[in-house]
Amino acid sequence: MKEFVHLHTHSDYSLLDGACSISQLINQAYRFDMPALALTDHGNLFGAIDFYTKAKKRGIKPIIGCEVYVAPTSRFKKRKEKKEEVAYHLTLLAKDRQGYSNLMELVSCGYLEGFYYSPRVDKDILSQKGEGLVVLSGCLKSEIASLLLQDDLKRAKKVCLSYQDLFGEDFYLELQWQGLEEQKKVNQVLIELSRELSIPLVATNDVHYLTREDARAQDVLLCIQTGKTLEDKDRLHLSSSEFYFRSPEEMNELFSHIPEALSNSKVIADKCSLKIELGKTYLPLYQTPPAYDLGEYLRKLCQERLPHRYPEVSPQVRERMEDELQIIGKMGYAGYFLIVWDFIRYAKERKILVGPGRGSVTGSLVAYILGITNIDPLSYGLFFERFLNPERT
Repeated sequence: MKEFVHLHTHSDYSLLDGACSISQLINQAYRFDMPALALTDHGNLFGAIDFYTKAKKRGIKPIIGCEVYVAPTSRFKKRKEKKEEVAYHLTLLAKDRQGYSNLMELVSCGYLEGFYYSPRVDKDILSQKGEGLVVLSGCLKSEIASLLLQDDLKRAKKVCLSYQDLFGEDFYLELQWQGLEEQKKVNQVLIELSRELSIPLVATNDVHYLTREDARAQDVLLCIQTGKTLEDKDRLHLSSSEFYFRSPEEMNELFSHIPEALSNSKVIADKCSLKIELGKTYLPLYQTPPAYDLGEYLRKLCQERLPHRYPEVSPQVRERMEDELQIIGKMGYAGYFLIVWDFIRYAKERKILVGPGRGSVTGSLVAYILGITNIDPLSYGLFFERFLNPERT
């Protein structure tokens, strides 16, 4: 069995573009006895955890990645110049926890700051959030390939060097072959650039569907996405039926003339060793004033605000407050209460409408004292244990 790892694949989380499920991708990798598999959906990480857990169960190393969209200039520029691309494609893979964290930030940034037709990042944010990432130059829609197709070798070389400066030995020139003339032209120059600039090559297959027979189904998905029909000659479509999950033997046959591009797929897979601890609660760390820990500061706020809710504090009220604070601290939710109190306070100070509270949180006296809710649980006989109960965890 020839060793090869698919590092550029799309699931149905590449919405109306990828025509195979995460389970299908993993099962195919298992059938081909692949040691690892990457998921690189377009512009998102929607399937990342599902992919991670299912691959682990199958004994396949999961490599979480994303095919991001890179703005030609700034991600904040929301207009297109004549003959300018809206965005270029770039393949990112998380090597470790830091890389995964940066990948999440990049994807979020694309939606929150760079969205223009698609969620875009730019080279500025890539330079800030590049630690822990392996970067592949991308498909025919990448910046480098686009420049080579325009016969602009000088600028293509400049882009190669800029990514090499940013990512060093973790930047690879990506070779793909689905029988397209454009790929033939681009691949020849990429191989030359690799030798000239000492940038390693890697072979990928830009997987969009499982088998060659699924190409038509993927074509239909693109028609739905773009509002076209199969009869429209100018519709967006993949130009061959070779964007499927090829076996290691098929990939070795295609790239037998450049074996290092195949072996580098395994080299990259070995670089990636992301471990995600699932089932744990990760909350932002609330910054308390000096000399207070989270529990102490929560207690201080409650004591200060208690007279505003109860001008005459009865033993019942004080006992209930103390019991709740003890449970909140024991279960590790003091920081959570402080965070919610902070943004509710922020909203009210700026006249942003806030509801009186809903669900089981209305049973919390601490939430009522802090102003998180506006319903007195004692007046309505509501139980705190419906909200937090150590015996239910």
